[in-house]
Amino acid sequence: MHMIDALISPEVGGTLAAAAAAVGGYSIKKISTRSEEHKSFIPLIGISAAFVFAAQMINFTIPGTGSSGHIGGGLLLAILLGPHAAFLALSVILIIQSLFFADGGILALGANIINMGFFTCFIAYPFIYKPISTRFKSGTVIFGATIAAAVIGLQLGAFSVVLETLISGKTELPFKTFLFLMQPIHLAIGIVEGFATAALILYVRKNAPEILIGDMQKKTSGLKKLFRLLQY
Repeated sequence: MHMIDALISPEVGGTLAAAAAAVGGYSIKKISTRSEEHKSFIPLIGISAAFVFAAQMINFTIPGTGSSGHIGGGLLLAILLGPHAAFLALSVILIIQSLFFADGGILALGANIINMGFFTCFIAYPFIYKPISTRFKSGTVIFGATIAAAVIGLQLGAFSVVLETLISGKTELPFKTFLFLMQPIHLAIGIVEGFATAALILYVRKNAPEILIGDMQKKTSGLKKLFRLLQY
């Protein structure tokens, strides 16, 4: 879903960069009071971001499309860290990828942050995953909710790519052709990411359930425990 600079106009790129900066500033404000009280949570955001960064390096082939994909990680970060910290962590990942790995362009950076971070952290997580996982405690239901949230988050992001490219006047493909190219590919990616995320969340529920509790101190303790378990 990484957009390159050739797919977006300066006007659209600048607008989305401003939007990403605004959401980032809002997220910093939301977690700043908590970070002063629980300073140990900040390094855990970095460790979580590093984990997702490494996971994004693993590409898988999508049969029948000639394309490959990788997980986005936004939903996983939102479940583990909360939406605001997750958005900041994913933003840092995308900035590093853009500046040092040429994965997505500088002009398209704001678009990539919105497409991959906003829809998963502030739409899929709070409106799909969280209400279901709060109401129902069954592992099967949570597994399904995770897959649904991952798929919808990626579908929204993929649809945004099509719109942003169309508004920028950078595509020679008709709108419907580009749309029907993007959505099935990201449906497949969303399903794979949903399964991977759900498997990890079920592992967390069993071994470090305090991560999924809203209390910051318990979440911090649980994340430390999780990373120790993942080292083995």
